Amino acid sequence: MINGMRREILRLAWPVFIAQLAVMANGVIDTVMAGRLSAIDLAAIGLGASIYVTIYIGLMGTLLGLSPIVGQHYGAGRFGQIGEMFRQSLWVALALAVPGCLVLIYNEPFLAFSAPRPEVADLARTYLWATAAGLPAALLFRAFNSMNVAISRPRVVMVVNLAALVFKIPLNALFMHGWDAIGLTAMGGAGCGVATAVLSWTTALLALAWIRLDSGYAKFELRGFSLPRWTPMRELLMLGLPIGAAYLVEVSSFTFMALFVARLGSTAAASHQVAANLAGLCYMVGIGIAHATSTLVAQSIGAQDRVRARRFAQNGLRMALLAALCTAAMLLLGSRQIAAAYSNDLSVVQAALPLIAAVALFHLFDSMQTQFGFILRAYKVASAPMAVYLVSMWGVGIGGGYALTFMLPANARLALFGTAGDGAIGFWIAGFVSLIIATLGLAWLLLRIWRDERQAGANAAPPGQ
Repeated sequence: MINGMRREILRLAWPVFIAQLAVMANGVIDTVMAGRLSAIDLAAIGLGASIYVTIYIGLMGTLLGLSPIVGQHYGAGRFGQIGEMFRQSLWVALALAVPGCLVLIYNEPFLAFSAPRPEVADLARTYLWATAAGLPAALLFRAFNSMNVAISRPRVVMVVNLAALVFKIPLNALFMHGWDAIGLTAMGGAGCGVATAVLSWTTALLALAWIRLDSGYAKFELRGFSLPRWTPMRELLMLGLPIGAAYLVEVSSFTFMALFVARLGSTAAASHQVAANLAGLCYMVGIGIAHATSTLVAQSIGAQDRVRARRFAQNGLRMALLAALCTAAMLLLGSRQIAAAYSNDLSVVQAALPLIAAVALFHLFDSMQTQFGFILRAYKVASAPMAVYLVSMWGVGIGGGYALTFMLPANARLALFGTAGDGAIGFWIAGFVSLIIATLGLAWLLLRIWRDERQAGANAAPPGQ
């Protein structure tokens, strides 16, 4: 049975992994192509992408509340309720897009906080204006994504994301370098944002077409139209808002890192962007397993089989730990080659090497806290994990990173970190410690759920949030 469970997790995990990898590849392409232009373009894209991702993921996290709700409906055979919940999630996505676009358009507070060089700020500003145009479509597609994963159809999302990825490089090149024949002015690194917006609307339209044309969605009643209804929207928001807040805390940790590191100069900011991009890429390994495990746990809970739900969770955790160890080993063994692939600036490569070693350790606990967080969501437990993230990520990660980077005397930084002490290494070490705390806190919450289930019986109702 256990081997069968692992196969079932892998069956769902690999399309999620490929789909997420395709999304992440867009960021990698932006980073590499901007890095080939100049350190200024790379720093601007790193800063702009950090701000955009903070806004997008904070809002997108709210829509992740759809997955456990739909997963439990699916496990219980309540297919008709899936369509109504999905349609209501689209209204939620559009509502969330309004404040998100406003923040991206009026971005001066972020730029003033980071105080980058004027040329970096100009490029980052244009990048953010462009991404604002694509944010509504990106959130609509996220609802489609969450619904498909929850009903065990992640391959649909994988195909759409891969189709969009095919056009990423040519669109980037078009907007970054311009095209005199059609009067398109070169935008430099900011052109990546325009390409991102175009692809966001492309994926949203492909998702709509797929729902219309694929008869496999018929039993879920997705094709109708519903006016906004407070009861299902409230259910989604009650679960999704804490998830979104937890995501906002987690991703904003990276954003604040980028904003603070921008004060250290273009080389430090560019090397940090390499490490941050690499950490995000490695994160995709764990996120595929986490999505698959969470889906199967939620479906088992919906089917009133909590013993099976617990076994799926335990198998997913073991698989994620093994994958994280293998990924960390590859980072340590290939750090120089990886750094050189991101930039042809030797100073950036040298500054990135110690950060890549930190990313290897960072990834181990990043993957495990992700597993625990997703499994808790399958049980519809989201508020307590949000508190764990708040204390660990902001308190220890950002607070500790700031202290190590800006408050520790220069001679102490040199003694502790060597020449790497002049860069972002302090933030990465504090981030590593914060993930250890988050992993332990989330593990404790999950063990408490399982303990309560054993005490009350395998079919007990789930504990409150």
